[in-house]
Amino acid sequence: MSTIEKIQEELDVLTLETRQHEIILYNDDVNTFDFVIDSLISVCEHTPEQAEQCTILVHYKGKCSVKTGGFKELKPKCSKLLDLGLSAEIV
Repeated sequence: MSTIEKIQEELDVLTLETRQHEIILYNDDVNTFDFVIDSLISVCEHTPEQAEQCTILVHYKGKCSVKTGGFKELKPKCSKLLDLGLSAEIV
């Protein structure tokens, strides 16, 4: 294996490890604005303003990216949102 191939392989591994994912929150007809805002503040560590903006986007657009990061970081947060009765997924 040449040096260039080895470096490219290392870069490919680093790219996979640092790939960013997102938690997408979807609109529903069950949860109140206040509940969704409080959930985003506690689970995703949003500021009140950020949580309110995301909640408005979810309401009017149907979905919103509420958190970005590595899969390992996002998985427990997404699970917590699901446990709270919100509709979310990691993409």
